[in-house]
Amino acid sequence: MKSLIKLEELGVFALSIFFLYKLNMHISWWLYIILFFSPDIGMIGYLVNTKVGAVTYNLFHHKAVGCILILLGVIQPNDYLLFAGIIFLAHSSFDRILGYGLKYPDSFKHTNVGYM
Repeated sequence: MKSLIKLEELGVFALSIFFLYKLNMHISWWLYIILFFSPDIGMIGYLVNTKVGAVTYNLFHHKAVGCILILLGVIQPNDYLLFAGIIFLAHSSFDRILGYGLKYPDSFKHTNVGYM
């Protein structure tokens, strides 16, 4: 089952890369790579404690946040919101491919996809 979930996440990740390419915002790929890792700023909450860290990490890695940004970007038409939503979605899927999931408040290593 774990392999099936990782395969599903790989599909979402590949689709997000495709949509970023099709969005054609003329953003350099090096900037995309930097922005791709920007949701990891949510880990800063772990400097306070594991409960705050889990909340901030999950906020920056929840796929619904990415979907909301994409939806707002389509409704408004705003390419930057669309870009941010696709980045959030791609990053979240990439993390899940690597085995990182949404965090429980007891430990950084306790995720919705199991213990790391």
